[in-house]
Amino acid sequence: MSIVITLSVNQINTLDLSEAQSILDPLLEIGSLSTYEQQLSFQITFPRDPQDPRELSEIPEIRLWFVRLDSLYPWLPYLLDWKAGELARYAAMLVPHQFHPKNGIQYNPEALEIFVMHKIFVLTRWMKTQGIEGRSSLKAMAQMFGYELDDGLFELLST
Repeated sequence: MSIVITLSVNQINTLDLSEAQSILDPLLEIGSLSTYEQQLSFQITFPRDPQDPRELSEIPEIRLWFVRLDSLYPWLPYLLDWKAGELARYAAMLVPHQFHPKNGIQYNPEALEIFVMHKIFVLTRWMKTQGIEGRSSLKAMAQMFGYELDDGLFELLST
């Protein structure tokens, strides 16, 4: 079962998270988040001038909405549909980058490293509180961004 959070221009401009909260909070309450691993996507409606070459992740208002969302749900990458590109798009909302028509998103390397490690730390702790074993998922997430994680890191985090 996939989950879609729909965002309108009004929600983005007013930093309104109610749509996301109405979907995510009940999942937290029933404690079945592991059922929805990699099932979440966003449908963003943000009208632009046809001459505007920017990607959605380059629009400050949209990025700010995602920064606010991430502050409430820092574990959200666990739910994102990685195969559909939602993890990469989510990262682009939070990590400085440039978009190249041929090469796609080019993240700032230092900012990306901080983002990935922050998410690994957050998700490791959060998954433990949820009773979810996910070392392999976290390694796969890091690999999507070009990072290899050693088991020793997870051993350090478990102490």
